[in-house]
Amino acid sequence: MARVLTPRAEDFPRWYQDLIAKAQLADNGPVRGTMVIRPVGWAIWERMQADMDVRIKEEGVQNAYFPLFIPESYLRREADHVEGFSPELAVVTHAGGKQLAEPLVVRPTSETVIGEFMAKWVDSYRDLPLLLNQWANVVRWELRPRTFLRTTEFLWQEGHDAHATEADAREHARNIHKNVYQAFMEELLAVPVVPGRKTKGERFAGATNTMTVEAMMGDTKALQMGTSHELGQNFAKAFDITYSSKDGKVEHAWTTSWGTSTRMMGGLIMVHGDDNGLRLPPRLAPIQVQVMVVKAGEGVVEAASRLRDELKASGVRVKLDDRADIPFGRRAVDAELQGVPIRIEVGPRDLANGSVTIARRIDGSKTPTPLGDVLGAVTSALKADQQRLYDEAVAFREANTVEVKTLGEAIEAAQTGWARVPWSAVGEAGEKEANGKAVTVRCLTRADGTMPDSDEEPGLVAILARSY
Repeated sequence: MARVLTPRAEDFPRWYQDLIAKAQLADNGPVRGTMVIRPVGWAIWERMQADMDVRIKEEGVQNAYFPLFIPESYLRREADHVEGFSPELAVVTHAGGKQLAEPLVVRPTSETVIGEFMAKWVDSYRDLPLLLNQWANVVRWELRPRTFLRTTEFLWQEGHDAHATEADAREHARNIHKNVYQAFMEELLAVPVVPGRKTKGERFAGATNTMTVEAMMGDTKALQMGTSHELGQNFAKAFDITYSSKDGKVEHAWTTSWGTSTRMMGGLIMVHGDDNGLRLPPRLAPIQVQVMVVKAGEGVVEAASRLRDELKASGVRVKLDDRADIPFGRRAVDAELQGVPIRIEVGPRDLANGSVTIARRIDGSKTPTPLGDVLGAVTSALKADQQRLYDEAVAFREANTVEVKTLGEAIEAAQTGWARVPWSAVGEAGEKEANGKAVTVRCLTRADGTMPDSDEEPGLVAILARSY
């Protein structure tokens, strides 16, 4: 195949941008830091959104929608929150030809506006828990934009909840983190993630605890794929979110928030992509199988159509490519770039032998297959290739993660991979030292990889890495 992309090993950032452009996933928007998601990329995002939406609703959460514009005064009610977001805010000061009486912030996240309405909707303990999610766009003024990974405007889901007790809030935040985020990323995206607790310096602005899922990219850098936050009673007190308890006492609620975004698209590309383009996990792929007419005539189009219909009837997401007026090689390259898991190549010679060729994107194999065996071969390959992608990503992460004992060793190891080091050997002072060398503490975990209950637990392990 002719070289279409810059090789990953030669220039990983250039490869990433090449892939997004050549696979027709997205384009740069007219305003710096914005993006246009093209139909190929949007189809992938739609599949992500649909799957995660089901998982979110299984946790008892309902979808809603809140305004894009937020009065500036709302953000100022929670001091840590406004301080954390101030450099990233986009503020509207004029509209309708006039200066506004109060500036409006373009939604960077919705804790404040949703808090205002939670206070309005919650009256007694019977109204709790109030579990809300919205799919929306947000704006954070990005100084160093990179498509999908860091853009001024991006798409996401953000969950916001109010609970009667701290224990309920903590349990819900953890359930979202494990049952929605971790499960979605590993089961659908085939991306292995490390769940952990952010350090105090890395917490979400206004949170008492932030949990993260971290994934290793193809260049060994880390990417934060999603976060879930315990907000304590900070926002409840700022917005007067109170309820009457069973005892008749007026209590402040305990709130949480949690979110994932189109950043997951960037992670998907950088974990699974190769020098020939994107490799899509079959469970995610909008098109799982592309039936391709190599050359028209001699009953080829009719045979390809029958294959398409058979696969579709069996629940496979399939597309027929009968554009015989476009060179087959060009169409095959496009399918590879866009990560279609399986191509079924149908030509006159194949049909004369009663077979077709099954080309698998994940392992690169091409296998002549009798027409009667196609459905079974495709079903088996889709299942195997989903697992293969996950296993490859786990093996890559393990091969590029080292156990060390000191901060110096961790910073050195983080130049080429991930380092696991005792948190007691790092601490807040060591974290600042690492940050000065472009290395961050991605998260804290217990030695067995489970989620800590606090930063103060003995024996915690810190994962240090360079990151996006």
